[in-house]
Amino acid sequence: MRPKLLIATNNLGKVREYHVLLKGVPFSLVSPMSIGVKTIVIEVGKTFEENARLKAQILAKESRLLTLADDSGLEVDALGGEPGVMSARYAGENATDVERVRYLLSKLTDVPENKRTAHFRCVIAIARPEGKTEICSGECSGFIALEPRGDNGFGYDPIFFVPEMSKTMAELPVVIKNGISHRGRAAKQARRLLYRIAREHST
Repeated sequence: MRPKLLIATNNLGKVREYHVLLKGVPFSLVSPMSIGVKTIVIEVGKTFEENARLKAQILAKESRLLTLADDSGLEVDALGGEPGVMSARYAGENATDVERVRYLLSKLTDVPENKRTAHFRCVIAIARPEGKTEICSGECSGFIALEPRGDNGFGYDPIFFVPEMSKTMAELPVVIKNGISHRGRAAKQARRLLYRIAREHST
């Protein structure tokens, strides 16, 4: 039986994405909800890495499982890097994806298209129950579109325009998106790390 890897999120969109991104790794992916872990980790870090590390370490210690946590978000240059680590809470704690997108677009009403540069960033932390934690990261650059387009993805994907694809993230097929996205790039590093960890445990 394969060892379990806890994906430290109950965001179903993100869980599904990790099942695709980490397909084939020598671990069975589980979520906190699926194993009865109810701890909510408050993201108090000032950087994506601090938040990812915090979530991974707390849930690894509680579950006694190898744990993968990420923190990711959107940084818009015209907004001084906002929403950044506040990406999920930018329009309020309980805002929906649609409300977050609408709020962000409202702050860019007077910003011309060529000044709407933005970056998706993702930091993945993989923590072992005894505390050792390793970090992977990825980035994707683009522009904020004038309006949402596409039905794939989640979060800010419908307004994140990728110039080389001439589409928003939400218009891209999953396979293409996973190859260029911030989370896809960080997960590529994480895959190599997970295989290494698995080899260590098998020797």
